[in-house]
Formats: sequence, C-alpha cells, structure tokens
Amino acid sequence: MKKLITIFGISMILVACGSSTKTSADLAVSTPIEASIDLTKVTDDKAPVTINPGRFTVETVTYRLPKVVQGTYSVSDFGKYVDDLKAYNYEGIEIEVNKVDTNTWTISGATNLDYITYYVNDTFDVEVAGGIGGDTPFSPAGTNIEPDNYVLNLHGFIGYFDSLKNNQYKIDITAPADFVRTSALQNVAEKTSEDGKTITTSYFAPRYFDVTDNPMMYGNLDVEEFEVGGIKVVLSVYSPNQTHTAKQIGETMKTMMQAQKAYLGDIDSTPRYDIYLYLSRGEADSPKGFGALEHHTSTVVVMPEAIPAAALAESMVDVVSHEFFHIVTPLSVHSEDVHYFDYANPTFSKHLWMYEGVTEYFATLFQVDQGLVTDEEFYSKIMGKIQTASAMNDTMSFTIMSENVLDEPYASQYYNVYQKGALIGMCIDILMREESNGNRGILSLMKELSTKYGKNKPFVDDNLIAEITEMTYPSVGEFLQTHVVGDLPINYNEFFAKVGLEMGESKVETNFVQNNGALIFGANQENGTIYFNNLVSQNSFWHDNGVKPNDVVKSVEGEEVTMMTANTVFQKVFMWQPGKEVVVVLVREGEEVVINATVETSYTIGKTLVPNPNATDAQTALRKAWLKG
Repeated sequence: MKKLITIFGISMILVACGSSTKTSADLAVSTPIEASIDLTKVTDDKAPVTINPGRFTVETVTYRLPKVVQGTYSVSDFGKYVDDLKAYNYEGIEIEVNKVDTNTWTISGATNLDYITYYVNDTFDVEVAGGIGGDTPFSPAGTNIEPDNYVLNLHGFIGYFDSLKNNQYKIDITAPADFVRTSALQNVAEKTSEDGKTITTSYFAPRYFDVTDNPMMYGNLDVEEFEVGGIKVVLSVYSPNQTHTAKQIGETMKTMMQAQKAYLGDIDSTPRYDIYLYLSRGEADSPKGFGALEHHTSTVVVMPEAIPAAALAESMVDVVSHEFFHIVTPLSVHSEDVHYFDYANPTFSKHLWMYEGVTEYFATLFQVDQGLVTDEEFYSKIMGKIQTASAMNDTMSFTIMSENVLDEPYASQYYNVYQKGALIGMCIDILMREESNGNRGILSLMKELSTKYGKNKPFVDDNLIAEITEMTYPSVGEFLQTHVVGDLPINYNEFFAKVGLEMGESKVETNFVQNNGALIFGANQENGTIYFNNLVSQNSFWHDNGVKPNDVVKSVEGEEVTMMTANTVFQKVFMWQPGKEVVVVLVREGEEVVINATVETSYTIGKTLVPNPNATDAQTALRKAWLKG
C-alpha cells in the first residue's frame, strides 16, 4: 500500500500499499460457493448480493465480512456497510440470523440453509475528511456504487463462512450491457439477457483469498493494454469528466514498468498486471484517501481528477511503482501472518520495514538506477524522507511498531514505514555494497529470499533477522538489531560518508503546503482554524507575498478554510501551477489581510546531499555501485 500522510485532517499527495479442494466438514458436497452481485438492481446506492454456499451438515454456521484486509494495516469493518442480511431455507422461508458483531452473523438451522441475501452500501460516499483512518476504509481498499462507475473491491461485497475460506467461489456480476468491465479473475461464462440490456459475467476464484485479491472495475471506463517484458498490463481509468485518458497515462506507465522490469531482472513475475485508476471529482461525497493498494497481480489507485497531467504522471510513477514492487515483498517473501491471514482477528508481522519500507526504497532507487531521474533528484527524495521521518518518533522499535500497528501509540507512526522504512532499506543496501565490493545489494538479498521461499512458502517471523544475517554479513545483522529491533536512531551521515556524500544546504524547489516535506501549516483544535506556522518564512512564495507566521487562513479562492474543509482546499493549493491568479484571505491579529498573487515556483533552503570533494576512489566507486547497480 502507498498512502498519504494526514496531519490535523489535511491529506497531502506526496508525489509521493489453481483451484483448491473443499475438505471442510461443514459441507457435504464439493461445489463452489456461488456469489452474485446485481448492478442493475441498485437501490439508494446499495447493491444486492446473494450468497449460495451449498449444503451444510451442521446446525449453526458463521458468516463474516473482513474486519481488516491485507495490505491496509488498519481496521476497515466492511460488515458495517451491509444492510438487511437475511437467510432462507430450501422452502423459501426466512430462517433465524443473529448478528454477533459488526462483521459477523450466525445462522441457525444451517442444514436447511439455501442462500443468504443482503445489500451493500459503498464506502466512497461516507469517507471521513482526510480519507485515512477514522471510520472508513482507505479509499483504494474501499467500494464505489454510482450509475457510471463501480469499484468492486470484492472484500467489501462478498464474505466467507468461517471454515470455508479455502473453498472455490463462482462469482456472477450482472451489469448493463454497455458497461466496460475489467477483472483479472478467470472469466468462465457470459450470458446476455433476452432483451440484450444486461450481461451476467461469471468468474472463478480458487479460494476466498483470490476473491479479496482480485478487484474489478465496471462502468464508463477508458482502457489501454500494453506489454512489458512478457507481462500483459491492463490500465483501466475512470475519469468522470474525461480530464485524463488511459492512453496518456499508459505511456507513462509503460516507460516506468519497462524500467522496473529492467531493474528487477530475472525475478519471478506475473503474466498479467492490472492497474485500476479512479479519479475523484473532489466533491463532498468523493473519496479523499489518495494513494494505492497492492494485490498480487494488480493495484487500485485513487487520485484527484483536478490534478494536472504532469503531476498525475509523477504521482503515478511514485505510487504504482511502489505497488508493482510488492511482487517482491510481501507477495513473494512474506511471513506466516501474511500467508495465513485472519480477516477477523489478524496478527501482524514484525517486518513492515521490509514489506513497505524496502518496497518504497526500490520504488525510489530504480528511478535513478534506470535514468528516470538525476542523482540530485534522487538525493532530494532521500533528504525529504529523512526530514519527514525526523518529525516522527525516531526512538520507536520498528519491529514492535509493526507487530502492534493497529494500536496506539504505534498506529499513528505507520506512515514512517514509507520514510524511515525506506531509509532502513537504503542503509542495508549501502552496507551490503560495502561488504561485497559493490557486487551485492538489498535487491540481490530479496531475490535470494524469494528463491528460498516464494509466494507459497512463508518464513517464520521471529527467524527472519537471523536468516538475513546468515545470508549477508554480521554488519547487516548488527544494524538490524540496533536500529530496527532496537530503538537507536540511525546516523545517516555515517552511511552517506561510505559513498562519498555529505550534507550541505542549498535552494530547493518545494510546493505551497510544505517546505521540502515539512508542513507549513498548523491547526488550532480549540477554534477549528488553520494557520501558517513558523516555516512559512522559509517558503519563498508565501514569504514574498507578505504572509507571516500565525496568520490564520480564512479562505482560499473564495472557499472557507476550516478543519472540515482544509483537506479539500489544500489539495487544490498543492496542485497550483505557475501563472495562476489566486486570492487568499488571512486574519492577522484580528484584521483581514487579502493576498492577491500570481503563482510562482516556490523555493526553500533545505539540506541536500552533495559529493564530498575529498571522497576516495573507493567511496566514489561504491556510490556508483549503489546508484547504478
């Protein structure tokens, strides 16, 4: 998953996460569980679902929707969006259902259970401000039900019977005939209604994991297909106002994924990869959690439609490259917690530093390795991660945080997996390059782990660090014990010195809500206002236009700024382009101050990495091996 940071309710895009045999005693007949969703019978934004489980041989069964889904590291409670669940026997008579908790129902008289029905509300319509955390699922894990678009993350529609998660599923989706439909699930049948107005498509899923792992999109979609290194890539785009096209975005994705494949080399891959891009209108009932959620062979991305084409391309490179690199970890290298995931009562691996951190590091490093960005641009991204990580708890054990990620004080530190987690990957990479005279790095380690385990064999969580130490060098093991298991902050200067770099200060291009990754706004919780903090003095655009620390932001472009509206307003500010005429109303010491300005590129003074003029030949050679493999 790649999600965005949320501070005081403001989300910022950080341009920049074969069949099985039924053996359960609950079923006497080995037939697939049949699930159907009828998109032609949606009422009040609720889609009807029918589940036919086959014949049970026990009196009471339990049906659940997921509390947590893989890759999200937060509670989603998809049962909360289910209404009017009913069960019927073979005579068509309703039988007793008991709702145990938010996501769980027990059904009595199950030996005579024929099917269950219910309605599903979508999550996009009810997202909290910020779109992350709160009471709703992270947008790319959520669901959408509207006349011209359906985001079918199936874990939001279809549940499972407790002991039947390994049973096969047959999924029927009925939709208007003119809908475009995309899914990587095996299409086993298609039936058109007699009047030609609807089509029912039948899909096959080997087990419940495959139901949750294969999202779909239906509706008014723009679809492009292309091939990269033997992988068929299918890009499905929903842009409600046709602002962006799949062809335009596909060209960026193809260039990026070709570079990713070249960087990964011979690592195991997939014959097909789907990218589902939902572009949000930016209205009150639109999704607000911008980012992406990975699956084994696909990713769901949510971005604002108002984003300029160049900014969208940059965001898609950062976000989708992160998700695609998940084919390495946790998809090919993962623990038992991931492999045997419990959707109702999940336990979590200690190794988010690897699943999300190393993945984010790859998504950053491959761009300089493959010449998509300059060395200086790469250094800037690394420094941005250091600055953001420094604002979080730098003395918290990463393994303890990972294992307890749903609970505080750890949950609020989750975003650090994309910052310090990536920096942990960088340090291991540099250590391995140093120990091997430049020949081995963290990519080679992940390839070796992938060969040792692979997608069907999990590792024992408590053994991983010892295994990595044995496979690499004592210095790597010492680093992990000290800075990942332990809580000692990392001295990044020591690692930069190994590759002949040092920190300096320079003029750095930034944006209108951050100084090189640090927010220039604060929030007054008591009166619900947003104000500029002291960092505004170091942001050239605002400083040059007379903005001062503690100025309260009353309105931007006529939109009132409050704790409730800040998310939407500052997403638009983030996307300002040079030449735009803007009006911002401030309150300074009780008096209104109006800023009329033409947007110009903004700069700040920030730390940067520069080559050490006294670097040795060995250090320079190590830097080349680090950046260019």
